[in-house]
Amino acid sequence: MRTLVLLALAGLGAQLVDGSLGMAYGVTSTTLLLAVGTNPAAASATVHLAEIGTTLMSGAAHWRFGNVDWKVVAKIGVPGAIGAFLGATVLSQLSTAVAEPVMSLILLGLGLYVMSRFTFRGMPKGNLGKPLRKRFLSPLGVVAGFLDATGGGGWGPVGTPALLASGRMEPRKVIGSIDTSEFLVAVAASLGFLFSLGSQGLNWGWVAAFLLGGLIAAPIAAWLVRLVPPRVLGSAVGGIIIVTNVRTLLKSDWVAAPSSLSTPVYVLLYALWAAALTYSVRAYRKEKVAETEPAEERQPVTA
Repeated sequence: MRTLVLLALAGLGAQLVDGSLGMAYGVTSTTLLLAVGTNPAAASATVHLAEIGTTLMSGAAHWRFGNVDWKVVAKIGVPGAIGAFLGATVLSQLSTAVAEPVMSLILLGLGLYVMSRFTFRGMPKGNLGKPLRKRFLSPLGVVAGFLDATGGGGWGPVGTPALLASGRMEPRKVIGSIDTSEFLVAVAASLGFLFSLGSQGLNWGWVAAFLLGGLIAAPIAAWLVRLVPPRVLGSAVGGIIIVTNVRTLLKSDWVAAPSSLSTPVYVLLYALWAAALTYSVRAYRKEKVAETEPAEERQPVTA
């Protein structure tokens, strides 16, 4: 019972982050399941089955708050579903000994990307209102969907920054559209795992716990998307993902690092994480100050 409560709380926290940042539900949840020794394919399947409910609720909530561009949802979601089904099939064929470090490497890469992206660049702006073409969205959807299934997460970390970097959509609509289209990805990945694995290794109680936590958080996150500073949140979540997956890799058969090596690595990682958070908070405060300054004070002084 204690495990189910903890998983429900983890699902709630992950969905709060995902719904307000447009990423990290799958990466965070899968990282947690791997940390407690779950089979990689079963971990990804568990998360994606729970995501069928959480993404449906999240999409409805984002639609209610006007955060969804349905054209983008269709153009990126269908290719994403195809990529997710293929990714689930590939992961299901790998042995646990190979799959766990491979998945941790993927998650580590995503964590590094998320933290560095939001720590140093924040939320990009520019080209707002210009249309996003299918020839850009379709390949992006396939790659993000495949990575999402094989890594247990990746739809948001790949899709959200790519759309934000284009500067053609409001951040809230990027997040809402990515969260809504993820429903198609979750369904396709779940079908891929069920066809390949059956119910082998799945704990339906865990699926229900993640689902319950996510359902509670989804409407709250859709509302918070306008209030929470994404820059700071991205740095925090990226750090969690990095530290946890480095721990998994150090303990894997690939590395089997002794404690004399692991301890300094952890100290360095925590120090870098703290520095990233500090930098993000300071940068966010500077941005807020710049936004509140009178326009005339921001004009350059000319002779």
